Amino acid sequence: MVYDLIVCRSLTYAQRGVRLLERAGVSAYLVRAPRLIAQAGCAYCIKVSQRWLERSMALLREAGIMPRGVYQPLEDGSYEEVSV
Repeated sequence: MVYDLIVCRSLTYAQRGVRLLERAGVSAYLVRAPRLIAQAGCAYCIKVSQRWLERSMALLREAGIMPRGVYQPLEDGSYEEVSV
């Protein structure tokens, strides 16, 4: 599965986001942000399939959950920021 990581500003926002997406039928997982993309200390992400990214972002924005960023893993183990 090709996936994206939606970085949230707190654990609470990430948990709310996962519940919101799951209720909307989008498979989403709560994960710790890799050190490479954690901007300030520890961060939490919502992991979603790339095919659901646009819908996920629209649902999160409607709910007032604004992510810090969206990242896509690259083959070399690094991450690239994605604009949505």
